[in-house]
Amino acid sequence: MSGIPVRERLVDAALDLFDERGYEQTTADDIADRAGVGRTTLFRHYRSKEDVIFPDHDRLVTAVRERLATSSADTALVAVTDAVRLVLLRYIEEGDRARRRYALTSRVAALRDREIASVARYQRLFREFIAEWMGPAPGAALRAELMAAAVVSAHNHVLRRWLRRDAADPAAELDAAMAQVVSLFTRPDEPAGGGSTVVVLRDLRDPEYVAATIRRALQQA
Repeated sequence: MSGIPVRERLVDAALDLFDERGYEQTTADDIADRAGVGRTTLFRHYRSKEDVIFPDHDRLVTAVRERLATSSADTALVAVTDAVRLVLLRYIEEGDRARRRYALTSRVAALRDREIASVARYQRLFREFIAEWMGPAPGAALRAELMAAAVVSAHNHVLRRWLRRDAADPAAELDAAMAQVVSLFTRPDEPAGGGSTVVVLRDLRDPEYVAATIRRALQQA
């Protein structure tokens, strides 16, 4: 027990207690006691009891913003896809904790509202970035809004499949989903139709596997 980082002990304690007693019946003091730490230690790491079970969205949003900031006009869509992948991989790294949170947010309205608010932060960040990339052309603001919503929807679709254990390779599914999203949009100053946009990502998997994934995405577009 002592070898587990305090933050992780607090997460596990909160998840256990929310399952055993219910969210409303569990206090911050209960979580601290179960984790074997004091109340002050809990609030040194988290702002509230619901914060305990959620990813560090502040840090993740910062990572997404930094990835987007490294792009140019020509690589903007690659940056969006990379940034979405960062979010998905963070959930995958959590493993069973992410799945337990998903079960909780499905039945606890307060936690579900918190999750929705977190999703809105990412969508706003993508919308602002895409709007800047598209420029001030007529209709660009609406296109940016629609594309940001599509980006978040693609991520959430793949994430839910993984959480339900329906996705054997969620990263590949996300790549294919994002290829479909990208194919729906062009910048206002680019000709529409007549071709496909291919987003090439850095990938350590077998090239034939990656090529097959791209072919499937293009066939579905």
